[in-house]
Amino acid sequence: MFDAASRYANIATSIYVRPADGARIPYVQRRLVPPPDSIPISGRAAVHPQERLDQFAARTLGDPVRFWRIADANNALNPFDLCSPGRVLKIPLP
Repeated sequence: MFDAASRYANIATSIYVRPADGARIPYVQRRLVPPPDSIPISGRAAVHPQERLDQFAARTLGDPVRFWRIADANNALNPFDLCSPGRVLKIPLP
């Protein structure tokens, strides 16, 4: 259902049956964010001025789609919280 690089790639799906009309609606089950201390880190890097998290991920991980791994490693539920220029972020292992 999801690309292998997606944070939801290995998350199970379920079907909700709507009582009103019996419609079957697929959904992704809850994704539990791993504790940041459990994520292996390869290093640290500073955010460049005007750099978005996807650009930071492309520069440090080689893949902009994996920005969510950086958010997980830095305990950020909102990726926009990480985009302060000069902020040093943990880089997870690929």
